[in-house]
Amino acid sequence: MDKKVLDFVVEKTNELINAPTCSSETKASAEEWLASVGTDQEAEALKKYIAALEGDIMPIDMLISFAESEAGAKVFGGAEAAAGVAGHAKKIKADGALYCDCPACAAVEYILERKEEILA
Repeated sequence: MDKKVLDFVVEKTNELINAPTCSSETKASAEEWLASVGTDQEAEALKKYIAALEGDIMPIDMLISFAESEAGAKVFGGAEAAAGVAGHAKKIKADGALYCDCPACAAVEYILERKEEILA
């Protein structure tokens, strides 16, 4: 991977790891990939990392559905807060968003936008 691309992915990966909305599984995969950089395990860890990112990013319609559910109300701290999340998600969807814009999903989206460069 080109050094500029590597630096970008490392930066966004650190943002992801530090995001309060990052899942423990994705955080573990990110940390595993970072630990592998420069080793003979890097290519394999990178493939696993990209797969984890693709599986963890939340599509905007899924976020809306979740926020409008009872489970979403529990996660977001009540029906009013969940309604706010759903409203925000509907607005960013109307503006063209494909994914949730929480800090973790935003970092993942930036990384996946450069997937071809990363895997080249």
